[in-house]
Amino acid sequence: MFDLFRRDAQRWFAIQPGSDPSKITALTIVRLLWQHMPLRAMLWFRLGSWFKWKRVPLLPGLIQRYLYRFFGLEIIVGAQIGGGLYIAHPIGTVIAVEKMGENCSIIASVTIGMRNEWAFPKIGDNVFIGAGARVLGDICVGDDAVIGANAVVIKDVPQGATVVGIPAKVVRLAEQE
Repeated sequence: MFDLFRRDAQRWFAIQPGSDPSKITALTIVRLLWQHMPLRAMLWFRLGSWFKWKRVPLLPGLIQRYLYRFFGLEIIVGAQIGGGLYIAHPIGTVIAVEKMGENCSIIASVTIGMRNEWAFPKIGDNVFIGAGARVLGDICVGDDAVIGANAVVIKDVPQGATVVGIPAKVVRLAEQE
């Protein structure tokens, strides 16, 4: 749990000028928690997930409700989400995934969840999801994909692709090495 949260905190530390995320200390984490409300929400999410994985009754549900009430973030506690999750503005954001990789960025008012059936998206590593985007259904979003603001994604997104629009269409594919 602490390792995943440390990677979350490193994402916040990395945006500061002249910072080296590999040199993050406990004091730095405390300062970041004081300065950034979304990082506090991530700490609660990681703590609730740890309780769920350890099968501690009642606490995961209470923490999930706390996240919704005080941070406006609806996230499934215990979801399989890799370290380095960066949620810039948690208010109005819904995250219900089957799996999410590492170092994903979610900007504001994003909805990730089911569509028409009980199946949730799988999100790869290093994915950027712009403000107001919707990622719905049993789909896969490849590594290094970029989802534009207000896009509605209902089909798979290839690795390294940029998608925009309603419904989302590929506008650029990254060069494969």
